[in-house]
Amino acid sequence: MTVKSRGMVLGAVLAMIGLPVLLVAFDALSFWISNRTNGSLVSSGRTREYLLHVPASYDRAKPTPLIISMHGAGGWPVQQRDVSEWDRLADRAGFIVVYPSAVVEAGPRIWHVERGPGLQRDVKFISDLIDSLEARYNIDRSMIFANGLSNGGGMSFVLSCTMSDRIAAVGLVASAQTLPWSWCTDRRPVPMMMFHGTADPDIPYDGGTSWMAPDTFPNILSWAKAWARRNQCGAMPMDAAVAVDVTRLTYANCVNDASVVLYTVKGGGHTWPGGGPLPEWWLGRTSRGIDATQLMWDFFLAHPLRR
Repeated sequence: MTVKSRGMVLGAVLAMIGLPVLLVAFDALSFWISNRTNGSLVSSGRTREYLLHVPASYDRAKPTPLIISMHGAGGWPVQQRDVSEWDRLADRAGFIVVYPSAVVEAGPRIWHVERGPGLQRDVKFISDLIDSLEARYNIDRSMIFANGLSNGGGMSFVLSCTMSDRIAAVGLVASAQTLPWSWCTDRRPVPMMMFHGTADPDIPYDGGTSWMAPDTFPNILSWAKAWARRNQCGAMPMDAAVAVDVTRLTYANCVNDASVVLYTVKGGGHTWPGGGPLPEWWLGRTSRGIDATQLMWDFFLAHPLRR
């Protein structure tokens, strides 16, 4: 097994919302082996790191979309890059992608998706990161999108509630949601695409608790329906089979065309559909019936920021 493969396996094991204390040491070791960042900035008095990918085709004269992709709890930028494979698509489609890093505090790296100063610092970091990239590159301000895996998906929800004037649309994969909808006060409807497996061992599709965290997670279908209400979509969603193991639920006729789409992966685990390999023995099956990254990109292209 290569160093990269070892890091991928260890990273995948740790890319969850909560971790037993004994795994923190493995988190630190795998981070040391595999993490590579190429940028940093000071935000809220702290040095924050990120991994930036600019395609060779980048042309300063052309406004360029920006994808912000966030790792799960215990993960890191390289791990998120290799699981999501956004770089591959960025080279073909010509957009910039950045993988920001959460910070280590009392435990592993996590995005703060709970009320408190940690959440405020993380939101400020993403805002500062966008400012920094806009100063260096010709970023299309109507085409800035956020997505993430697990805890990173939860952070995407946070951004939709706190930076809806900058984030055009979001994508959530096996997302860990803990904040109630009453917390989300931004009025702009934010288009959302979500992917979740029915056999996710960490974030149960039907809601409830799991072995790794005391939080109660919402029912995924109910969560999508609540987002549709936020976006004032039509009451009757459209359901369609898109692969042998995947169905798509679409809420349309929303305010400002802010569609809400949920892909349900039958038997899918805590994984990125169509993405980089993850250990099935730990996180469950990865569907090859769809490519979540490509589907998100197509969705993002159709949902620029409407000012």
